[in-house]
Amino acid sequence: MPRAVRFDAYGEVDVLEVREVERPEPGPGQVLVQVIATGINPGEIAIRTGALHDRWPATFPSGEGTDFAGRVVATGAGVTGVAAGDEVLGWSDWRSAHADYVVVPPAHLAPKPLALDWIRAGGLFVAGVTAFAAVRAVAPKPGETVAVSGAAGGVGSLAAQLARNAGARVIGIAGEDNADWLRSVGVTPVAYGEGLGERLREAAGSGIDAFVDTYGGGYVDLAVSLGVDPSRIDTIIDWAAAQRTGAKVEASSAASSADVLAYLAGELAWGRLVMPIAAIYPLDDVREAYVELARRKTRGKIVLSTRLPAGAGRRAAIG
Repeated sequence: MPRAVRFDAYGEVDVLEVREVERPEPGPGQVLVQVIATGINPGEIAIRTGALHDRWPATFPSGEGTDFAGRVVATGAGVTGVAAGDEVLGWSDWRSAHADYVVVPPAHLAPKPLALDWIRAGGLFVAGVTAFAAVRAVAPKPGETVAVSGAAGGVGSLAAQLARNAGARVIGIAGEDNADWLRSVGVTPVAYGEGLGERLREAAGSGIDAFVDTYGGGYVDLAVSLGVDPSRIDTIIDWAAAQRTGAKVEASSAASSADVLAYLAGELAWGRLVMPIAAIYPLDDVREAYVELARRKTRGKIVLSTRLPAGAGRRAAIG
């Protein structure tokens, strides 16, 4: 029987269950995809615990998951441009990607480049389009200096590289253990912690032109204190600070399109972007995967694989 992640009430990871379910069937205008890899994201923790109930309430039993990559199995009436056997990556707006099969409209799919592996393809959508939207919101220009908080995380690592690819000099705020990796992708590392403001001023020299906050916890206010125009600050998490200061809050919904996803997949396939994978877990070990994610110490993405058997355990980081 196919499997899917479900939870029946808000709570910690122990509410998550991998259950046997009927295989979904595509209706008119829908595509059935057999999932090979599917990413996990911090926002899913907040939804599962009820922290975002007012903004994105769950209905029970609830599924879970947005990112995925896999092969098309079947299409419903009226679907064109996609056929059984196609290798695709995409997203679900119905919290259903953490499963062996997912049903979505064809507009939520992009072709998977041959050079892009399944794991990165399956973890790309949320982090990728969020980073794309945030960088676009602050509009970096060649020769400018852009700071990115959480610069080694799933969103931050891609945002830093997208800003770099736009010609900006990028300062990446992250733990000291990520300094060498940030340098390897052309980003100047600055360690977070006490005295960060002074370290940023020293690293920037002539000032910071734009700021992308992927972490929260006071970075918007820090950016304002460093003289960054609020119209060139974007936070994907600290909505209260943005409302108070006039900063932007553009994130995944501002860039959720197959065209953006296809662009990002191509950049990864050709090596113009690097997306590190912190860990790969079997679908059945979804609880363990979220425990690791909740520590907020990962470099890049954590991805679930439907092909790893139960009990296979965590796979080491790649890339």
